[in-house]
Amino acid sequence: MKLIVVVFIVILTNFSCNNDLPEEDSTIEPTYSKIPAPLNVAYNIIAQYAKDTGAYTQGLEIYKGRLYESTGDWKNSSLRISDWKTGKVVQKYMMGSDDIFGEGLTIFNDKIYQLTWLSNIVYVYNVNNLVKPIQTLKWPKEGWGLTNNGKELIISDGTDNLYFADPKDLAIHRTIKVVSHKGTIDSINELEFINGYIYANVYQQNYIIKIDPANGYVVAIIVLENLLKESEKVLGRTDVLNGIAYDSASATLLITGKRWPKIFEIKLN
Repeated sequence: MKLIVVVFIVILTNFSCNNDLPEEDSTIEPTYSKIPAPLNVAYNIIAQYAKDTGAYTQGLEIYKGRLYESTGDWKNSSLRISDWKTGKVVQKYMMGSDDIFGEGLTIFNDKIYQLTWLSNIVYVYNVNNLVKPIQTLKWPKEGWGLTNNGKELIISDGTDNLYFADPKDLAIHRTIKVVSHKGTIDSINELEFINGYIYANVYQQNYIIKIDPANGYVVAIIVLENLLKESEKVLGRTDVLNGIAYDSASATLLITGKRWPKIFEIKLN
């Protein structure tokens, strides 16, 4: 999720016919062998929309018909509202600095919660005013992805953990580890809560995992290899897959990446 190399354990190779997670080998750890293998979920591309390639996308969410986005990259970090069908940025607040790197966001009770990477700060905004935070909260870990389940904030920190925290003060209620039948899954990144499940990007991987919040088990995987064609990428600029937003009105997902020229609307089968 960052501009540095992060060691990760899940490598996109050998996606086997029995719906295993993409990994470098087929070894199954005995500790996790009773966990069912995740389903492979197919999808259809419904539409493609233009996207600002200056947006190093960290968090993405649809709220009342508008697309909210948090971007990173130090001084270029921003909070913005876009019309995703036209690609037009309607509002943008540049909140980055030498010390502030924007990360995931979620909207809860008409408030925007925006993580920062290393500064241990979560900014809280009124959903109608991006420019001035109404509150800052302390988060003791790295900030990566953020979503909510209607009661709690759900936060990733780049490890295999997901934290369920109180929106008032970020007190951690509980922690789960993200696991498949082959072991724990590291580098959990951007998050989206959809119909009782957590959908997550895994940093530097071209797939999304669906997680059961009750136990952390990966129950499904959506492989998005070659979603963005090589001819559409800009050498040295187009970065990894990152960004999941659920449109409840159409029951579709908006999928994008860091500095991608497109947002893809997909329908899961």
